[in-house]
Amino acid sequence: MSKVKKKRVGFVLDMTPLVDITFLLLTFFMFTAKFKSESEENQVVIKRPKTSADTTKVPENNLALLKIGIDSASKDTAYYFSMVNEQDIIGVREKLREKGFPNVTDNQVTYVIRDTTWLETAVEAARYTNLNVKFAVDADSSVSYRWIEQAMNSMRKKLATQFYFVTDKQGG
Repeated sequence: MSKVKKKRVGFVLDMTPLVDITFLLLTFFMFTAKFKSESEENQVVIKRPKTSADTTKVPENNLALLKIGIDSASKDTAYYFSMVNEQDIIGVREKLREKGFPNVTDNQVTYVIRDTTWLETAVEAARYTNLNVKFAVDADSSVSYRWIEQAMNSMRKKLATQFYFVTDKQGG
């Protein structure tokens, strides 16, 4: 005779406590774990220079002045480039004429520049005329920073990386 098989009694396993404990352990390890930061991996020491307020004055000779302002008539921003020394003015004038700068006259001292290409040409002409030329940037407070950044990038392209930035002296 054949044996009668007993029916298996199934059992129910409640997974809720197991899931709760798993998530508790997971959150515990997440909160207590310390990840390696990039500074710990590279062990690079950065030495930053000491800074202080610069009280140097803009030189009176060998100076190229780049003013960035808004024309009151046309409400358009432009660069106004000029030199201090008379010989430098003549040298820059001749170099700009040679490059084809528009409307250069014999008595012109300041050049109104609206394009960074011409600004680069003027910076190059100033450096060609006088190797000891120092640059000073004077910007109107209402001028957008974009214009100052373009001027600095143009000067950097022509290797004029050191310049004075003219500001008002604060009373105190």
